[in-house]
Amino acid sequence: MSAQPGSAQPTSTVLIRGGRVVASSGVEPADVLIEDERITGVGRIDPSRARGARVLEAEGRLVMPGFIDAHSHAEGAVFAPEVQLALLRQGVTSVIGGQDGVSYAPGDGAWASEYFAAINGPHPRFRGGSVADLLATYDGAVPVNIAYLVPAGTVRHQVMGGADGAAGPAEQEEMTALVAQAVADGAVGLSTGLDYTPGLFAGPDEIAALCQPLAATSLPYVTHMRGGYEDNSQVGIEEAARIGLAAGVPIHISHFHTPAAEAERLMTRLAEMEVDASFDAYPYTRGCSLLGMTLLPPAFSAMAPAAAVALLQDPDQRERLRRDWFPGVDEHPSLGPEWPELITLAHLAAADLAWAHGLTLAEVAVRRGTDPIEAALDLLAACALEVNVVMAVRDQRPVEDLGRLLAHPHHLGGSDGIFIGAHPHPRARGTFASYLGTYVREHGFLDWARAAQHLSAGAAERFHLGERGRVAPGWIADLLLVDPDAVRDRATYADPLALAVGIDDVLVAGRPVLEGGRLTGELPGRGLRAAPTRGGTWTPSGQGAAPDPAAAPDPGSVPDPDGGASSAPSAPQGPDPAALQNRSPHQGDP
Repeated sequence: MSAQPGSAQPTSTVLIRGGRVVASSGVEPADVLIEDERITGVGRIDPSRARGARVLEAEGRLVMPGFIDAHSHAEGAVFAPEVQLALLRQGVTSVIGGQDGVSYAPGDGAWASEYFAAINGPHPRFRGGSVADLLATYDGAVPVNIAYLVPAGTVRHQVMGGADGAAGPAEQEEMTALVAQAVADGAVGLSTGLDYTPGLFAGPDEIAALCQPLAATSLPYVTHMRGGYEDNSQVGIEEAARIGLAAGVPIHISHFHTPAAEAERLMTRLAEMEVDASFDAYPYTRGCSLLGMTLLPPAFSAMAPAAAVALLQDPDQRERLRRDWFPGVDEHPSLGPEWPELITLAHLAAADLAWAHGLTLAEVAVRRGTDPIEAALDLLAACALEVNVVMAVRDQRPVEDLGRLLAHPHHLGGSDGIFIGAHPHPRARGTFASYLGTYVREHGFLDWARAAQHLSAGAAERFHLGERGRVAPGWIADLLLVDPDAVRDRATYADPLALAVGIDDVLVAGRPVLEGGRLTGELPGRGLRAAPTRGGTWTPSGQGAAPDPAAAPDPGSVPDPDGGASSAPSAPQGPDPAALQNRSPHQGDP
């Protein structure tokens, strides 16, 4: 894109020299010229245009668009340098927060900070207010970008508290108005967490009404589905489809860790129904969630922590749980009677329990001289339910099945990364490097160009992030230099804090935020507001790339080759609150 006559001269210029640019058509040798925050040339750069530029030597490395994490819980933790480093070392330059229906805004943030204390943690800068107020806390304060889904559970709690009934007309109107304001403030969609309170009390008609403000610009409805994944995905998919069709909006399925063949069948069914659908999934077989949500009846999650602790400390209540509830845990298809060996403690709020981080519940029970049920209830009471766990499954999926899922055309890269805890799930620090090292380089499920679509351009299009996600003239210079032979994840279940390798230099908005694998101290990140135009440009990977509207021919460079109804299915009408006490134990992800 050539400078227009009379336009201001750039205040900074960067030349990435000698690398290979990853574009939708493939990988080609090219230099990249950046002026201020935008790419202004890709190809053979006229030396006169690069005079005085800062030069980044990229020989032997790929120039890729910065990755966009379609499912992240970093919106509170991102102010910590160790979290910034964890993101940038795997190439993540933007995250989508506000996931699973629970986050800080709108409102004062107190309920979400307490309920999701073991997932999102507190927000150090947000003091309450609107989505606009929340997004403003990131501007110029962090090295990465944060976009935000308005969380339906937070909206419901703001209007109805912990009520378990259906919303009345006035309540529905007030909630929908809050969503509309959030969209006006720049939210990139609406999220639900239908295994969490209060989301599990909301039926599809209520949710579809909340989605109405999204329809004008085709922002997506993003859902942690109701009723489980591995063993019951169809129920949740049918409900999501019904909501999307009723509201006239795209749908996006969070952490869709369903076997590949079943995922393909369900996505094909959605396409036949003309439902615009996508999903995110991470390259790990284990999940992560709240221990209380995994092992306790849902009624406990709806209580204030003090009330839940009082019940957990009551010997009669413990005996009832042991007799009436825990046999169902033993029968859960993903956990089964081996659950004490499958659940590893990631975060415990009580400082005197730090010794238990990284241990299984079975190991904790042995150390305490008790049984696993007693140990779990003791930990939950001592931590006021603030316990996060990593959960293995009995039937491990082979890499071939995961690769097939991650290569699906409707997949977007998402880590479900949680940065709270001394022994977290390794996905927070390894997901995107694992995509590249394991599933691109080692096994070839994706090539580099398709990986860029899955991990960057697809999410930018789906969530209306404007001119991000491509290496093309006119686009925002969120860029990575990737060593294709070295990039890999190092975080493991035994050592989950190890940083990824192979991505040592990262730019955000044209400014270097990572150099030689270290933070530079530059803070060009911002709260990303949805681009104020109707969507519809999202294109599944491998089915033709969306055109690059900004890729105008540039006389000083070789341009980037990117081309610069059936009826809804039946679905549950909403849960019966009276039955919630007896609902099956949940095993899944936030």
